[in-house]
Amino acid sequence: MPRDYRYQQLESWLRDGIAGQRWRVGERLPSVREMCKDRQLSKATVLHAYQRLEAQGVVEARPKSGYFVMPAAVCRDQAAAMDGTFSRATSGATSGAGSGAMAAPAPVTVNEVVMDIMTRGAAFDILPQTTTGHNSSAGIVALNRSIGRALRRQPVAAHHYYDEPAGDAYLREQLAQRYRRQGCERIAEDFCITAGCQQSLFLALMASCQRGDIVAVESPGFYGVLQLLEQLGLQVVEIPASPVNGMDIDALQSALQQWNIRACVVTPAFATPTGATLLAASRQKLLLLADQYDLAVIEDDIYGDLGFFSRPEPLKADDKSNRVILCGSFSKNLSRDLRVGWIDAGRWNTQVKRLKLVTQLASSRFVQQGLAAFIKDGGYDAHLRRQREQLRQQRDQWVDYLDQHWSHEIHFSVPQGGLAIWLQLPEGVDTLSAYGVALQQGVVITPGSLFSATDGYRNCLRLSFLHPLSAARQVALKTIAALLST
Repeated sequence: MPRDYRYQQLESWLRDGIAGQRWRVGERLPSVREMCKDRQLSKATVLHAYQRLEAQGVVEARPKSGYFVMPAAVCRDQAAAMDGTFSRATSGATSGAGSGAMAAPAPVTVNEVVMDIMTRGAAFDILPQTTTGHNSSAGIVALNRSIGRALRRQPVAAHHYYDEPAGDAYLREQLAQRYRRQGCERIAEDFCITAGCQQSLFLALMASCQRGDIVAVESPGFYGVLQLLEQLGLQVVEIPASPVNGMDIDALQSALQQWNIRACVVTPAFATPTGATLLAASRQKLLLLADQYDLAVIEDDIYGDLGFFSRPEPLKADDKSNRVILCGSFSKNLSRDLRVGWIDAGRWNTQVKRLKLVTQLASSRFVQQGLAAFIKDGGYDAHLRRQREQLRQQRDQWVDYLDQHWSHEIHFSVPQGGLAIWLQLPEGVDTLSAYGVALQQGVVITPGSLFSATDGYRNCLRLSFLHPLSAARQVALKTIAALLST
């Protein structure tokens, strides 16, 4: 057997000490200096062990104070892999009703509740009328200033011309540079700027599929993709997905053997609604299957920058055959009002640019230039650092509340990034039926069945930690718990 490195030995010793309550929840662990002296280890070794435990949600680093045992660390499964956990899942919880045998490909009909939720602005909030102040953050203020400067610099004559269909070259170069730092060798010419990730996914499906074609999606998966499939007249086959490790690639292979699937839509990093992250082995197998079955892989990378501890490498980084269509947006990590996304369509690049010209004509030049300058000047990275920490803290607030105050027999994901928690309730609970009743009490829930075209996951619920768990939202959660227990 390969021997453990010294940081791994220290990590195991600390984990055993926490499990044995040598250090209790909330207590401070020995300082890095103390650990170096007592254990005869280097500072780098001790820091590496502490940082690995932090990435797993076992300890928390507090500035100028040290490392502390996290609340609810035990219930989050201390032995879980670094890519996420499924709390209260030691008895073998699944991803919810509907995750059994795959249904045959079929046309899509999206439940009208999706439109109602979007109309209420409640996609990521159970109390959408509550003011949170997110748009006044330092990063958004700096972005607005950058966009304002770009507008003032526009020559008068520029207001009479459209931007080129591919989008601003300066912004596309900034995107290429960011992806190159993530191991994904791209150039500006690979990208096309869009009006958000939803348009990017729309263009990807239009370019790679024809009406009646079959598209594989994660189950549970993003209801926005199901809406697109419905509008484009495409059929869907749902591939079971783990709430921790994402799409079951073996199940995808089985589906490919049965049906002529043209495209596969997947979110490898912190997928909604579960927060799952696709395993490295699954990523490699997916790309091999794409070559074997002539498959377009549409990668939704919208949550990639929201990793609390690391940024997963995009699928596109290992795409040797130009089969991956990379889609993303700034809407989830900057502002919903900033309708700027991108698509790197690989072998479908020319077709996508033509479709963008037909469907949107052009994007706002000064918004793109201001955003590009914001990225170039380091404002975006500074904003991300603050936002990731804030989201991690908010995730912990929501998870701790569920763990301590919900009396249901529940299981829920504890994602390492993104915005969503996937909550599984006992069989027989119907969250879709509870939607209207919750509305009457001023609360908007997002039922699990919206994330499937086959009416599965009725006993599941998506919650989002995009907003702090205020006193009002705690009351709303109590309301939801009461409704779902009747």
